Amino acid sequence: MSEDLELTIVMPCLNEAETLETCIRKAQTGIAKAGVLGEVLIADNGSTDGSIEIATKLGARVERVAAKGYGNALRGGIESARGRWVLMGDSDDSYDFSDVSGFVAKLREGNELVMGCRLPSGGGTIAPGAMPWKNRWIGNPSLSFVGRLFFKTPIHDFHCGMRAFSKEGYRKMDLKTTGMEFASEMVMKAQLKGLKTAEVPITLHPDGRSRPPHLKPWRDGWRHLRFMLIYSPKWLFLVPGIVCFCIGLLGMAATVAGPLKLGGVTLDVGTMVIASLAMLVGYQLVAQAFYAKVFAVGEGLLPSDPHFAGWFRWWNLEKGLVGGVLLTLAGLGLIGSAVWTWRGANFGAIDVGENLRRLVPGATLTGLGLQTIFSSFHLSVLGLKTLGRRPPSNETGGNGTPSR
Repeated sequence: MSEDLELTIVMPCLNEAETLETCIRKAQTGIAKAGVLGEVLIADNGSTDGSIEIATKLGARVERVAAKGYGNALRGGIESARGRWVLMGDSDDSYDFSDVSGFVAKLREGNELVMGCRLPSGGGTIAPGAMPWKNRWIGNPSLSFVGRLFFKTPIHDFHCGMRAFSKEGYRKMDLKTTGMEFASEMVMKAQLKGLKTAEVPITLHPDGRSRPPHLKPWRDGWRHLRFMLIYSPKWLFLVPGIVCFCIGLLGMAATVAGPLKLGGVTLDVGTMVIASLAMLVGYQLVAQAFYAKVFAVGEGLLPSDPHFAGWFRWWNLEKGLVGGVLLTLAGLGLIGSAVWTWRGANFGAIDVGENLRRLVPGATLTGLGLQTIFSSFHLSVLGLKTLGRRPPSNETGGNGTPSR
């Protein structure tokens, strides 16, 4: 990377001959207007329509990226960039590269990621015909809301394709994806890694090409949502699990002493069975949240969370085993009580409903206890790498698990 070159404008390209010349000329104008030393780099992903020749003729540098995919093209271009800052954007003439001064100003202030914002909520503008209605009113606002909720990012337009960042910030993000998820991962990782971020209002213009865009709204929208959920065990597993468990616990508590009448509705042992199912499913979802979190931190996919690390230092395999055994014994005690009642009737006909008030809670507690025991072993296995990063001897027990 040249010490003097400040900005590289990277455009991914796959057969963009219709609009590439306009984009390159605008980018060159934008560099001059912003008063920076810069270059235009085309990350070509296998064009066969003369795009490479157009770029070369106009003085843009071309980086040929063999690995297919939007993310791969951008990664190849970014890694080849010579500027200490990179501004990326699509080469379909929907973004105005002739005005990049706002991005440069924010980068000069020390921001490591500067997102463009097309949405009015962040001061942006969407020109008539620039975005399909389902993307404008459903897709982008919904996904951006989910991103802000899950990752506490201040960014209003989570999926704007025009964005700038420092090369150092890009290295800190340690991005892994190679497809459309690349754009989402960048914003998520910037927040998770604590990078300084800012936003610049921009105008989205109609696509300048005569052919349809590569983007498939419903398919790619689902891919982005799925990716955000995978990177957020809290919202994928923990929150639904806690809600499910609490609903089940409430139903169990309401019916364990006898039928509960609510107006014309009577909640009885049938409700208790469904409540038991909700508790077991909810508990398993909570366990899955911990599995996912430990694995992600251990693999470097998510940064360490001080609150979670504190819990994990307190917890150990032995505590989990003791808790699981106590729950199992309590459950088996209730089941034994139900069997004893049945024995009193010489194992003949009894009041089934009354006996189910022992059997269902007993089976539930036994299931929760066994899940606790085996989940404790599972967490210990998953946590070996995480625990191995801690100081030895005085912070871990001889069995490799945390000790108090």
